Amino acid sequence: MKFLDECKIYIRSGNGGGGAVSFRREKYIEYGGPDGGDGGKGGDVWIEAVDGLNTLIDFRYHQHFKAETGVHGMGRNRHGSNGSDAVLRVPVGTQVFDEDKETLLLDLDKAGTRVRLLKGGNGGFGNTYFKGPVNQAPRHANPGQDGEERWIWLRLKLIADVGLVGLPNAGKSTFLAAASAAKPKIADYPFTTLAPNLGMVDLSVGERFILADIPGLIEGASEGAGLGVRFLGHVERTATLIHLVDGTQEDVVNAWRTVRHELENYGEELGDKVEILALSKVDALDKETRKAKAKALARASGAQVRQVSGVSGEGVIELLREAYAMVRSRKGEEAADAAAASGETPGDWTP
Repeated sequence: MKFLDECKIYIRSGNGGGGAVSFRREKYIEYGGPDGGDGGKGGDVWIEAVDGLNTLIDFRYHQHFKAETGVHGMGRNRHGSNGSDAVLRVPVGTQVFDEDKETLLLDLDKAGTRVRLLKGGNGGFGNTYFKGPVNQAPRHANPGQDGEERWIWLRLKLIADVGLVGLPNAGKSTFLAAASAAKPKIADYPFTTLAPNLGMVDLSVGERFILADIPGLIEGASEGAGLGVRFLGHVERTATLIHLVDGTQEDVVNAWRTVRHELENYGEELGDKVEILALSKVDALDKETRKAKAKALARASGAQVRQVSGVSGEGVIELLREAYAMVRSRKGEEAADAAAASGETPGDWTP
């Protein structure tokens, strides 16, 4: 399946059905009169976040969505049925923008969220509605109201707990394959990964989180070089970042600074996100070289440097457990904020 994280689509709600002008004329019926029914309501346009999707590729081939028009009213006081709704099913994490591509309308960050984008037009009244003592035989009815229409942009930000960042060929895909059941493409040339990959990490029963492998950044990515920063939006929601630095290259400090510079230039507080720094591919280094590069990287970053290898598995589990601890801490803070917003204190309720 191809990966698509941004698309523009057209949506339109249904028109309301028109009311009917009809009179009851039957043999042996002494009194007739108006009996035109009302028109049905036009269908609405809804958008719903569902589990099991991680791309917007379906909207690449189907870009126009229209709800059904309400059925017109008929004689014998028969009302028209309502038009069917149009439902857009999108992955969790999808954002909806106006046509200007800047105005955020919705952020569907929870599964099951369902929001009406456009309301269908109301059905028109039949001539029965207008009858009365003064006008006993009305010969007019209302047409149905027109539906609404607009163009919108859908932009996907994958829901992941931890994001992998680094230069091309830093070993991110190999690490993802070692940490989860994901099977990303792995090769010995830059830009092997052209789209984000997700993997579910299972440390033990009840200890699991989603790990996202983001395509490599290069110098000038924030200005459009390489793949640019197009995919960095997928790690905005993560609790932490794992920054892998290729230990087999000469200048590990410059490699770390390059990626940090691009993260800070991206904005969205990505540069302030908690980062776990790790020297990767240490299985290809001797002890002296490994120690020297880790020391240089720690001196430049001012942070502890982990040493991992996706090939041999060295340090992988320890790094994942550290990342999981940060994920749990983040979720605990969010739960506390939600409780504070609702005015409740966890654990203070008694029957």
